[in-house]
Amino acid sequence: MTLAWRHLLRALYLETSTPRTPKARPSPKVGAFWTSITKLGLHTKPSMPPCDFTPERYQSLAYNRVLEIHKQHLSPVLTAYFSEPLLLHQGHMEWLFDYEGNRYLDFFSGIVTVSVGHCHPKVNAVAQKQLGRLWHTSAVFFHPPIHEYAEKLSALLPEPVIFLMNSGSEANDLAMLMARAHSNNTDIISFRGAYHGCSPYTLGLTNVGFHKMELPSGMGCQSTMCPDVFCGPWGGSHCRDSPVQTIRKCSCAPDCCQAKDQYIEQFKDTLNTSVAKSIAGFFAEPIQGVNGVVQYPKGFLKEAFELVRERGGVCIADEVQTGFGRLGSHFWGFQTHGVLPDIVTMAKGIGNGFPMAAVVTTPEIAKSLAKRLLHFNTFGGNPMACAIGSSVLEVIKEENLQENSQEVGTYMLLKFAKLRDEFEIVGDVRGKGLMIGIEMVKDKTSRQPLPREEVNQIHQDCKRMGLLIGRGGTFSQTFRIAPSMCITKPEVDFAVEVFRSAFIQHMESQDK
Repeated sequence: MTLAWRHLLRALYLETSTPRTPKARPSPKVGAFWTSITKLGLHTKPSMPPCDFTPERYQSLAYNRVLEIHKQHLSPVLTAYFSEPLLLHQGHMEWLFDYEGNRYLDFFSGIVTVSVGHCHPKVNAVAQKQLGRLWHTSAVFFHPPIHEYAEKLSALLPEPVIFLMNSGSEANDLAMLMARAHSNNTDIISFRGAYHGCSPYTLGLTNVGFHKMELPSGMGCQSTMCPDVFCGPWGGSHCRDSPVQTIRKCSCAPDCCQAKDQYIEQFKDTLNTSVAKSIAGFFAEPIQGVNGVVQYPKGFLKEAFELVRERGGVCIADEVQTGFGRLGSHFWGFQTHGVLPDIVTMAKGIGNGFPMAAVVTTPEIAKSLAKRLLHFNTFGGNPMACAIGSSVLEVIKEENLQENSQEVGTYMLLKFAKLRDEFEIVGDVRGKGLMIGIEMVKDKTSRQPLPREEVNQIHQDCKRMGLLIGRGGTFSQTFRIAPSMCITKPEVDFAVEVFRSAFIQHMESQDK
């Protein structure tokens, strides 16, 4: 069956903008036939799965007034998606509602943050109960929620000492300080394309162009090549720990990766030429988030950690986006690489959207910090955050959300892989569990990024059909998929059809 026929048959099952059922008509020319198919795509809208929640009526500021206030009084940095920013009003599990009552399937979960669902009933109830009991004490007084949370979190890591913070940037700031205090060295290495925060300190670790400044920041930080097996110089068809591999071919056996070996040589080159003989540490996201869900070759991190420790450095896993069961097969991303870090940082999903973060390390490293600094954080580990954090851990376990991430995430990856095979502009589908990237390209041969304005239009079309997704990559060419872990297969089916319709519309627009 031809590609065009497959698109036509799918379109016939979609909810159309006219009451009539479209009929396929033979065409003497393939080009004219394809144009008719893609024009049909312009008028199709996948049917959204049902939702048993009714939002409250919006009674706040008018949309235009919101735009005025934002322009006059809030940061001028352009962060909002879309030329007409989405004004959201309410959320329920995997759904969001705007001020006009329109419903959206949230496949980005507040930038990989809402782990168990918007306004999850159990988390809400715990928050409301704690809100009526005790909000804040600071670390100079004890309160039960912090000890209850510490006991729950420590059961998920070996012999941990826990420092509670408020954000991922804060957590990585402290991890940098710990690494230097313990090693008595300065240099810290991170990957190109890494995102570890936007504070003055962590900006040195973050290697995404639009987060860099002309002014000095984050002294003592050195970047190294990201072992990206799709866009990098080396990569093949067995590299990734994912149900979906790259379209690049290689001659490697399944248990051997030449790309990994080449990237390790680059890492060694950084150690030999760009840092001191003894270093403080190495930061790595188990899967890069902001850079577009980039996965490394299997075995790379294990070898890199060994090389870092030979230089006296400590190894830090940034689990801000990958932790708490999102990757499905394991609770922590570092476990998927077969490594044990010296320091683990976490945030985002830890509190389901409530400001909370943590740094977890060994007793030895914690003592090294304590000898050098009276570390203090006014809001870190406050009663509200700890009560919410405990309820999030309970929900993940009670509702089998890690297992759901594995099952539904694998289902979704395989569905998106079929889209990659159908559309020339879909260069790569990658990820693990419910952390997925779809990289858009001009063509699969060059792997050059699809122009931003074309990606923007696809993004806009997905929103118009009721699907909210994120963006990532150096050129914002990758769609980031990271829904709450309560997502279901019917909702995945809807998302896949939205993407298919958006891709068809893109192809039709290019034929004009």
